[in-house]
Amino acid sequence: MGNREDLLAGAKRCLYEKGYARTTARDIAAASGVVSLAAIGYHYGSKEALLNEALKQALEEWAHELGRVLAAEADPGATPEERFEAAWGAVTRSFAANRPLWAIQFELIAHLDKLPELRHTFTEAGREGRLGLLELFGRIGGSGDDKKDERVGALYQALLAGVASQWLLDPGSAPTGRDLIEGLRSITTALTPPPGSDGGPQGAAV
Repeated sequence: MGNREDLLAGAKRCLYEKGYARTTARDIAAASGVVSLAAIGYHYGSKEALLNEALKQALEEWAHELGRVLAAEADPGATPEERFEAAWGAVTRSFAANRPLWAIQFELIAHLDKLPELRHTFTEAGREGRLGLLELFGRIGGSGDDKKDERVGALYQALLAGVASQWLLDPGSAPTGRDLIEGLRSITTALTPPPGSDGGPQGAAV
């Protein structure tokens, strides 16, 4: 690999081992085998820009690997409910395999006000990730309407962040796919007006 790729690989290694805030330019240079610290500025502009790119790539790799696992485990005859439950099982297993990646993201949320470039990275990744998550989950809840699909993707995104935070705190108490199904079912039942009712909140499919 060239210096640029070496630096990116070293930065990802540092993110996993030391986190974002504790990683120095010297750490990245040492992890990448690149002698000159000036190479970071030459190729990426700054240490922060390099770490942001490393985090973005790490998240893309996580999504790609999860998609590969879901495709390999997919049962063509499964119902949407069975596919939803199986997908969340794969997501939970991915937390165990990529714990540092999730810990880093929660670490960074507290510092976004001081890191405008990182906020931009998170914001762009979040927008792109919504429809990506909908695809990962087999478009369960999707309608083909971009605006509605983005809302469903945002729900998946919220569920993903929430389950990840619970898993980081206490893996044994994090909800399973079955737990999420039953919880969503209870909510939609409560939000759906009885037949013939003209009042009350209108239910929305999830």
